[in-house]
Amino acid sequence: MKDNVRPKGNLLQTLQRGMEALTHVADSPDGLSVAQLADKLQVDRAIAYRIVATLEADAFVWRAANGNIFLGSAVLALVSSLEPQLRSIVEPELNKLAEETRATAFLSVARGMDAVAILVAESNSGLIRVGYRVGSRHPLTRGAAGIAILAGRAERPEDSDEVRAARRDGYSITRGQLQRGAVGIAAPLRLSGKRLVALEASIGVVALDDLDTEMAAPLLMNCAAQISQGFGGTSKLNNSKTV
Repeated sequence: MKDNVRPKGNLLQTLQRGMEALTHVADSPDGLSVAQLADKLQVDRAIAYRIVATLEADAFVWRAANGNIFLGSAVLALVSSLEPQLRSIVEPELNKLAEETRATAFLSVARGMDAVAILVAESNSGLIRVGYRVGSRHPLTRGAAGIAILAGRAERPEDSDEVRAARRDGYSITRGQLQRGAVGIAAPLRLSGKRLVALEASIGVVALDDLDTEMAAPLLMNCAAQISQGFGGTSKLNNSKTV
């Protein structure tokens, strides 16, 4: 068997190692040395050097003065291209969710310490709707959308009780946190199984106090699972519930 072919399946080993290398670099805020990367990939240091050189040539990684490897600008370009694709795929699902729940549905992404709505769909049912405009921004620590995003992250000691409950339950419910009388419910999206070109996001609905959250929750989680699977993520969502 040649070295560049995986023993099982049809995956190219060289390409697979390059992807794994990017994942390890992404998981290391302080960067990785070539020796550390070789250890994580379980390959000779010479092979790790060739992988890094190949990735560096196309700006997927760069090396600092101390030799540590960090993600490069090409990864940022891939991330920026994911959001428009996300909109086009999510829009029909969001419209369906809005009609099923008779509420305003939204897609939010994490930008810094805030959750930002990038897509909104309104139900044609009902006389009164909660306004939720594209571009609306609020802290990740407040509102169903932000808390759902935090619940989708790995567990941290500083997590609030809201985020812990959210991670456990699979969705977040908030009442009146962002707008008086409004009820929001949101679930995290899993858009990248290995966090290579990951986009932290959540999908949810918001309405007035008459929102049937027991009815909306399973519809929301099914919608989130379908979208996540479409992007190569997992249908098993972490949990979030906040009031």
